[in-house]
Amino acid sequence: MNEGLISSRYAKALLKFALEHKITDRIYEDVKILEQSFATHPDLQKALINPVLTATEKVSLLAAAVGEKPSEEFLRFVRLVTKNRREEFMRQIGLMYQKLYRESKGISLVHIVTAIGLDEETLAKIKELVREKVSDKVEFTYEVDPSIIGGFVLKVDSMQLDASVNNELKLLRLKLLNSKKRL
Repeated sequence: MNEGLISSRYAKALLKFALEHKITDRIYEDVKILEQSFATHPDLQKALINPVLTATEKVSLLAAAVGEKPSEEFLRFVRLVTKNRREEFMRQIGLMYQKLYRESKGISLVHIVTAIGLDEETLAKIKELVREKVSDKVEFTYEVDPSIIGGFVLKVDSMQLDASVNNELKLLRLKLLNSKKRL
């Protein structure tokens, strides 16, 4: 069966359950923490596909990855996923749940990358500009990446504005290569 289809079905079921029990926000927080655990500990995914670990051990592992006190409803969902032997899809399910949650709440995901750190006042201005153009509900993340040399990269949901010096240099290089071919 298709990985995307499996993840989508489980995420939709989790969202429906969370809506019925009015715990969408709590589940969203649990899923975000789980995703951070997957990002910072790549071995977590390897452990989930390890056939030596029992389902109970995998549930305990995922509960620990969520942090101190995951919600009981989330743990019930994790038990269901492991019972159905779909634990290898937990990361994709979590990502899909986040996407569905943001769509249902009208939240835009905004990520900005700059070459040097920005002060809080500048970040606040950027956030306000993005809120005016996109929507009032924005989930904002910020990252410093010196490899872009200068400028910024702004991602809003699936759209990207790359105004980095690194990108401009790449475009200039392509223009030069294309002009050589014409000669």
